[in-house]
Amino acid sequence: MVTLESSKLFSQLPATELKKLRAVTREQHFQAGQEIFKEGDPGDGVYVVKTGQVQISAIIGTGERRVFSRVLPGDVFGEMTLLDNQPRSAFASADGDTVVYFVPREEMLNLLRGSPDLSLSLVQEVSTRLRESNRQYIREVLQAERMALVGRFASSIVHDLKNPLTIISIATEMACTDEATSQARTSARERIASQVDRITSMVNDILEFTRGSQTSQTLAVSDYAEFVQPLIAEFRPEVALKSVTIEFANPPPAVKLPLNPKRLARVFYNLIHNAVDAMPEGGRIKLRFQLTDNEVITEIEDSGTGIPPQIMEHLFEAFATYGKTKGTGLGLSICERIVQEHGGKISAHNQPDGGAVFAFTLPRR
Repeated sequence: MVTLESSKLFSQLPATELKKLRAVTREQHFQAGQEIFKEGDPGDGVYVVKTGQVQISAIIGTGERRVFSRVLPGDVFGEMTLLDNQPRSAFASADGDTVVYFVPREEMLNLLRGSPDLSLSLVQEVSTRLRESNRQYIREVLQAERMALVGRFASSIVHDLKNPLTIISIATEMACTDEATSQARTSARERIASQVDRITSMVNDILEFTRGSQTSQTLAVSDYAEFVQPLIAEFRPEVALKSVTIEFANPPPAVKLPLNPKRLARVFYNLIHNAVDAMPEGGRIKLRFQLTDNEVITEIEDSGTGIPPQIMEHLFEAFATYGKTKGTGLGLSICERIVQEHGGKISAHNQPDGGAVFAFTLPRR
């Protein structure tokens, strides 16, 4: 039990002012769960907990009531009404059988006018309460952001895994039929192995990004045409399921480049599937290549609606996304990282007649 004189707010008052305080203070008893005041009630005074505990709660944006503080014996609550004379902004209830001291607003204001020490003590109490509210708010926001991010990651992973899992399912069915030839089974096995590698690469990309560190990659000299052509051939039946075609505006150049094929394949995967997502009614993806003395430029153009201007400046930032129900906004950020690992650059722009173009460079040395 805490006496009025030993409470945090009134412990510094001289005896004469404590006498005035006792004269206007009354005790109030509440049973467990009983309402002390609710949102919208007039701010008629300030409370100090004598025994028990008080729970302060409010309704958050989701419509859920959330407890954001508990007031212990000796602590004050309801003090904001002394400063702004506004209705109550929170709900206070007894957390167990509770006794409180109640000081009516006008009497409390009269005490404050005559006591600089009490005024300073109240300001300190309000400052402490605001700091704690800020800390609690930040914790709540961070937790909500974490949960939202986990949800976005889960949604993105499921979305990205659907395509390779569908191919694995189709290949398995074809290989297991009684009529399947040895060649068909071999082809199905190769397709399944390719998609398993693709799933592994996707998961590793996300794990690498969440670790926040960029690992060094081994590049081996490879023929760019021999890398690109079978990769696009693999994509064609997959995107055809969504009425999208992939075509070459000109053949990929048969030049030797330092590459990490598995990593670079992820760039093509992300860019092509972003293009497919931008064409829900179907369309065309066109690949164009340009060879210079120092680099190879690869352009991937789609016939969609183009990149929204709202996101253009932040396109390659992590978690930047606009107008997509699925995805974390990591795809293009991962593309940029992989291209930079190869010593190149990536950019994007819209075509005057519609559609987006993503271009990345790969140095020849």
